[in-house]
Amino acid sequence: MVIASPKPEGLSARRLRDAVLVERISAVHRDNDGAYGVRKMWHALRRDGIDIGREQTARLMRLAGVSGKGKGGSPITIRKANVPDLRPDLVEREFKAQGPNKLWVADITYVRTKKGFV
Repeated sequence: MVIASPKPEGLSARRLRDAVLVERISAVHRDNDGAYGVRKMWHALRRDGIDIGREQTARLMRLAGVSGKGKGGSPITIRKANVPDLRPDLVEREFKAQGPNKLWVADITYVRTKKGFV
């Protein structure tokens, strides 16, 4: 008598569970606009009743090819030109004023706001 195996031959129990979890991770990632990183994904899976570790979540996310949205880098405030600077040096790099209101120098400061950088 031959008993039918519930799993296909050659696939271990871990691979079968990984395949199911990769599909679940992809669905959670898609449902949350791709924003969840490992920590939030791990918490979401645990809330759904899936007993999984954080490192296993990271491994399965790599396997599924998904990652969370990054925080973004610092803003680009200076862009170097590919051409030489042909503007005249009006202060001749001498930042010493002979008296009040004889030489004005300005600086650009970037301030982070809720809407972005100003």
